[in-house]
Amino acid sequence: MIKRDIYLQKIIDRMNNGMIKVITGIRRYGKSYLLFEIFYKYLRF
Repeated sequence: MIKRDIYLQKIIDRMNNGMIKVITGIRRYGKSYLLFEIFYKYLRF
């Protein structure tokens, strides 16, 4: 598993600013993984 702490923190810092976030990238790059981690660690609790 590759840690993506920098990307997660950037998304979390901008989470409640009222803007729409778009996560893009090539196939199998971890976009869904980032969103799952955010949901599991920060939105669920």
